[in-house]
Amino acid sequence: MLNPYESEKLLAEYLLFHYGSEEEIFGRIPAPRDARDFPVRCVHELIDADALLQPARALDLGCSVGRSSFELGRFCAEVLGIDRSQSFIEAASVLQERGVLPVDVVTEGDIGEGLRARVPAGLDRRRVRFQTGDAMKLPEDLGGFDLVLAANLICRLPEPRVFLRRLPDLVNPGGQLLLTTPFTWLEEYTPRSQWLGGRKEEGIRSAEALKEILDPDFELQLTRDLPFVIREHERKFQYGIALGWRWIRRR
Repeated sequence: MLNPYESEKLLAEYLLFHYGSEEEIFGRIPAPRDARDFPVRCVHELIDADALLQPARALDLGCSVGRSSFELGRFCAEVLGIDRSQSFIEAASVLQERGVLPVDVVTEGDIGEGLRARVPAGLDRRRVRFQTGDAMKLPEDLGGFDLVLAANLICRLPEPRVFLRRLPDLVNPGGQLLLTTPFTWLEEYTPRSQWLGGRKEEGIRSAEALKEILDPDFELQLTRDLPFVIREHERKFQYGIALGWRWIRRR
């Protein structure tokens, strides 16, 4: 199946989503400004920085164009970002190397505006590296991590249970698992038979199904609502509220 995240349109949208300033994203439009900087807030609002053993090693699965990976570098000595989209990883790698990447975003119709995605000053880009990879088929030799982040990934996988059952092998005992998802089940990404809950005939909510899978190996420590907004053009936005968790790998 063709990966929809390889289009130039989505690449531009996600670069703006990850790196855009308030003015670049919203201009003067009355918009939910507290939903900006979602990749940054996923890290800062879910991580328990004081509990991380140092030097910590982190894995950012479904890292997109890399903003959350760079932010994890504030807390972890080594960060690996993995995404299935080749174009997203190429963009993230350029940002890792140069710190800046030009991007043309849509204003309206086929009128665009040239902007620059920038990694904020003060972040050590040398701590981060990126590679393409499928969250469903991760290499066996990745090793263990003190922190694993998967932001808005679960409901874009064809078999989320396969991914979730791999997590105990990836998170070191006592390590942190940060998950966010709006549970937007769409059959073009996840066959209905593979949804975690959300099916009328079962009557199980997705959060309950996810907890049942993770509970044997992880202890739930924190739950938080995380709003996010993605700009399509200057007067159209996607708004969602992801459910965020911090889980601790049982020792």
